[in-house]
Amino acid sequence: MSTELPVLTRKDFQSDQEVRWCPGCGDYAILKSVQTVLPKLGIAKEKVVVISGIGCSSRFPYYMDTYGFHTIHGRAPAIATGLKISRPELDVWVATGDGDAMSIGGNHLIHLLRRNVGLKVLLFNNRIYGLTKGQYSPTSERGKRTKSTPIGSLDNPFNPLALALGAGATFVARSVDIFQKHLQGVLVEAAEHRGTAFIEIYQNCNIFNDKAFEFMTEKAIRDEQTLHLEDGQPLIYGKEKNRGIRFNGGELESFVLGEEGSQDDCVVWNAKAPNPAIAFLLAQAGPPDFPTPIGILRSIEQAAYEDQVVGQIEHEIETKGDGKLEDLLYSGEVWTVGNGDDASA
Repeated sequence: MSTELPVLTRKDFQSDQEVRWCPGCGDYAILKSVQTVLPKLGIAKEKVVVISGIGCSSRFPYYMDTYGFHTIHGRAPAIATGLKISRPELDVWVATGDGDAMSIGGNHLIHLLRRNVGLKVLLFNNRIYGLTKGQYSPTSERGKRTKSTPIGSLDNPFNPLALALGAGATFVARSVDIFQKHLQGVLVEAAEHRGTAFIEIYQNCNIFNDKAFEFMTEKAIRDEQTLHLEDGQPLIYGKEKNRGIRFNGGELESFVLGEEGSQDDCVVWNAKAPNPAIAFLLAQAGPPDFPTPIGILRSIEQAAYEDQVVGQIEHEIETKGDGKLEDLLYSGEVWTVGNGDDASA
């Protein structure tokens, strides 16, 4: 009997459900990328699961012809963790938004990251609450005027990449909805990572926060405002590749190649560096003084949580033998509860 997997295409991962995002929403581009990448991974379709919380992004499981679970607000990481531990052979993806993950789900997210559970987390970041019609979110910029902050937000926004690095994430990356080739490349790398892969995806909400990322997506300025991270390559950017990033007194600095320094002065990117300090600095780089970095900021090897759990259980069974639930229930002190004087200890 042949065990060879059938050749899958993007169409195999498209469900029969009507996609009900607003026309022009960046979610369509992310959905296309995921459906394009999954057939290339050589994974049986019935082994793929998509779990989401609440929000526009969290409709994702409906549009994937895989197993899926639309859970409750902010709790997708917790439910996905339970599934991955109990069924480690499954390929589990989490679709979440900046509000779902960074606000009510923030505590679940950081513990997922520190444990290094083998999940692939897609954080759709549009810097707004779209499903509830345009309130400011945990990633909205300070001073943002929305329905819930009519005279401007006073909150300092979360930086998702810095948060992930600070929580000890082993794979951290960023891409953009319309950068299809780049996004698909990052998704492939994330899928191959053993452990938690956290991908922030800049996603345009053309209804409630249109052009939030035009500072780096407009064609006329894209090359000048985007820094592509490539392992083993110097940090160079610009249409003419005439600008670089170097260290100056412990801080990152942008400079003009040829006029203010040479390529030899540039930081050579290493996403596999054990210490995430440089990645943390770069995660906070952005306009007006720096281009916005996209690509893989960190990718290190570390034991996946589910492997450790399974290994721990197998070790106990091997050394102590199969246990029985009845033996566990009747171990230690046991009480028999009756009525009145019939009760005995």
